[in-house]
Amino acid sequence: MPHRKRSTEKQLIEKWAKDTHFNKTEVQALVKQFKRLCSDAGKDANGPGHKSKLSRQTFRDILHNTFNMTDDILMDRVFRAFDKDSDSYVSMDEYIKGLSIFIKGNKQENLKFCFHVYDLNGDGYISREEMFHLLKTSIIKPPTEEDPDEGIKDLVEMNLKKMDHDHDTRLSFDDYKLSVELDNLLLEAFGPCLPDDKMKEAFLEVINETPQTR
Repeated sequence: MPHRKRSTEKQLIEKWAKDTHFNKTEVQALVKQFKRLCSDAGKDANGPGHKSKLSRQTFRDILHNTFNMTDDILMDRVFRAFDKDSDSYVSMDEYIKGLSIFIKGNKQENLKFCFHVYDLNGDGYISREEMFHLLKTSIIKPPTEEDPDEGIKDLVEMNLKKMDHDHDTRLSFDDYKLSVELDNLLLEAFGPCLPDDKMKEAFLEVINETPQTR
């Protein structure tokens, strides 16, 4: 049985190295890292079948401690972007494939990822209300401003004017994609949901330095 388990894991590693942006060495390091995270968070697992998955809280801790994310809404949305089967846990497969986009994603993958994060109700659009909700939690408000909500509303209207190309008062994926193609800074227009280059490099350095075990 242990031999079969090692053989299956070896096949999965080969598959992940083929299907993601990570090379085989990086995948092996991520597998080891994932197992350690699950082990460290053993008390956080609820019930059988989840001791080999990361809970929402453990994953949020990773986002906070490793990637300096602090916004509760955005951390929850990133978690949901990783949790493809919506079981409220992140499996090893979801972890590695999610990190492939989060750390090494190409432009198209980053566009889809960020749009999914910002589309809070999953209806395929970023509404005026969703923009307000996202910006309200991610923008530091000046203490002297009498009504900070008014400033956020103005920012929402500015973003709509700039990004709503079909003028239907909401952003479709096509609106968002075209806007980012015209100005790449708009990729994270509604809050930081991807690590910057420095954090990506630091993460890759850590996993590339992880000793491999058979």
